[in-house]
Amino acid sequence: MIKKFRIGNPIETDSVVTKIDIENGKIPYFETVSAEKKLTLKMEKSDRVYGLGETVRGINKRGYIFTSNCSDDPNHTEDKRSLYAAQNFFVFWGKVKGFGMYVDTPGHVSFDIGYTDKDIFSIIFEDFDADIYVVDGDSIKDIVKQFRGIIGKSYVPPRWAFGFGQSRWSYMNEQEVREVVDNYDKQDIPIDSVYLDIDYMERYKDFTIDDERFPDFTAFVKEMSDKGIHLVPIIDAGVKIEDGYDVYEEGVKNDYFCKKENGENLVAAVWPGKVHFPDFLKDDTRRWFGEKYKVLLDYGIDGFWNDMNEPAIFYTEDHLKEVFKQLKDYEGKNLDIESFFNMQGLVGGLANNEEDYRRFYHEYKGKKYRHDKVHNIFGYNMTRAAGEAFERLSPDKRILMFSRSSYIGMHRYGGVWCGDNKSWWSHLLLNIQQMPALNMCGFLYSGADVGGFGADVTEDLLMRWIEFGIFTPLFRDHSAKGTRRQELYRFVDKESFKNIVRLRYSLIPYLYSEFMKAVNNDGMLFTPLSFEYPDDEMAYEVEDQLLVGESIMIAPIYKQNASGRYVYLPEEMKLCRFRSYEDYDVEIIEKGHHYIKADLNEVLVFIRKGHALPLAAPVERTEKIDYNGLKYECFECDKDDYEMYVDDGISR
Repeated sequence: MIKKFRIGNPIETDSVVTKIDIENGKIPYFETVSAEKKLTLKMEKSDRVYGLGETVRGINKRGYIFTSNCSDDPNHTEDKRSLYAAQNFFVFWGKVKGFGMYVDTPGHVSFDIGYTDKDIFSIIFEDFDADIYVVDGDSIKDIVKQFRGIIGKSYVPPRWAFGFGQSRWSYMNEQEVREVVDNYDKQDIPIDSVYLDIDYMERYKDFTIDDERFPDFTAFVKEMSDKGIHLVPIIDAGVKIEDGYDVYEEGVKNDYFCKKENGENLVAAVWPGKVHFPDFLKDDTRRWFGEKYKVLLDYGIDGFWNDMNEPAIFYTEDHLKEVFKQLKDYEGKNLDIESFFNMQGLVGGLANNEEDYRRFYHEYKGKKYRHDKVHNIFGYNMTRAAGEAFERLSPDKRILMFSRSSYIGMHRYGGVWCGDNKSWWSHLLLNIQQMPALNMCGFLYSGADVGGFGADVTEDLLMRWIEFGIFTPLFRDHSAKGTRRQELYRFVDKESFKNIVRLRYSLIPYLYSEFMKAVNNDGMLFTPLSFEYPDDEMAYEVEDQLLVGESIMIAPIYKQNASGRYVYLPEEMKLCRFRSYEDYDVEIIEKGHHYIKADLNEVLVFIRKGHALPLAAPVERTEKIDYNGLKYECFECDKDDYEMYVDDGISR
């Protein structure tokens, strides 16, 4: 059962698609403290909190504070309260009570889950305006299913987007892309896509191609397509200010850009330098910007990723002037520790400055709103612009789309990747732990930059990350300019990388089938053990093993130099220790605690009793998978007991 309550005068977000009448009376479970703009709940020792989407720390969120404030911050350390997303749905689960809650507000809201007081859960609002949806159910999975039912079906990408993708900031020209594809093919490592970061553009302008680097882009896209390779270009949220640039001139002429309070277009800066931000909250702007994707669709492009759409701000023109003026006060002075840090703070505070998010405004649903009041739905509406346009421009064919910034509701238009992570072992664990919470909020097509975007990856970290990444729908190796190149063929143990990626292609029939079942049934692809085994107290303690679909549990290794790991089995399972599709050991492991050995090139997959795992013969491209020649690993069942979802992989 779902009930809706209202605090104040909330700004609509269009995240909920099912009409639910507003209830009178107090919000259940929480006490309302209007004077302090918060809701509070006393927690028992056994109470746990799950969800909140893309955040730091573990699966159970108790013990820390999380703030919904979409933030351009690549350092995803444990002390961070905000990452790129605002996904305000959680499930509170304990021995006495269990419920779900969605706090629907586009502004700042914090979830203090035992941080200030270890036994108090407080929801703290900047503006005490929100729609509150309370979900009662018999289990965590039931609560999630009900919530997913009111926010609409999750986005479905084309099936080729389940193949391996290689990316790097940046492949500078078409010859570099050719070399990447040729090297993967020479090593017999499957690949379906290559990503184009910002350097494919003409001076970082959206919907343009650099003619020197890609002199005949139409022919190059076809050349790649003939090889079975999809090119996936990046689109940024800022439009370069440049006379003669059609997107800029159309935006100015038709009043599509965000404005300051005095009516002037905001001048900010991102990749191309000075830009205007399209006002994606306006219907006309979304339609206009969405139609611009046609420029690239007409080249034969069928996949995109939206970036920098929190929005990220290097600086605003107004604030840059203020800083330059203040820096003059330090000229010629002896800078002691305080004055030096103050000066450093001035410069360091240019990017993503909180005051800059109060400098511009949106027209939204007939009203004018300062940006910080609707900040968290900016990136959502950029991707919505694309998704709505694809329905018009490509009505019969799915287009790949995923975004860095998101809010609940965006899951209907695209997937997400978890932003600019690092080549750290801790970020591999973070990737594992973020997946269930993203699924809870509707983001099924999701994943992180395998191997890490920033810093220099090591071969063992990349191997272990690939071994987890083969289970995530979005499976992309991405790294930053200036870091160690991390294309898989550059490393010593090419054979193991090849075998693991080939195993991914063997798993695609299962992963795609389970993904589509989760979409159609408002379910989850990645599930914590506690959701499936609620009566098993130990299952609540396990936060580094996940159920993937109905048949399997995975136990990724995420520690340096580890030759195995401790695993808890909530029931007897069949272990497949995969080295490749052809080469793996099988044994039955009883319920309980075990230390399981796993060499660097081995993937641990546990099949649940009464379930089957279909496997395809590995191929070099997703669309070459033979669904008629599947083999099945079964545990006390027959292969016919598995219900396979199959479609053409491309039709809407």
